[in-house]
Amino acid sequence: MPLLDDKTIVSKLQSLPRWKLDGGELVRRCEFTNFVEAMQFVNSVAEMAEGAGHHPDIDIRYNKVRLALMSHDAGGLTDRDFDLAAAIDSLG
Repeated sequence: MPLLDDKTIVSKLQSLPRWKLDGGELVRRCEFTNFVEAMQFVNSVAEMAEGAGHHPDIDIRYNKVRLALMSHDAGGLTDRDFDLAAAIDSLG
């Protein structure tokens, strides 16, 4: 899958306001009421990511979750990262 250029990345980010570019990765931070809600969200993300064959880095700190997407096999951001980000956003 081809890498996206900077202009395309900036354009695609406009449609994903929950995500930010951080160190070459798409990053979303979420905060939940408690640990159980955070884990339910993470489990939903895991199921979706497994189905897509694309796996985010996930950091869980009690009720806070950080997701980071990058196509490691391509060496940067691809359409696959933005597709998964949009799908994750559909979870809420």
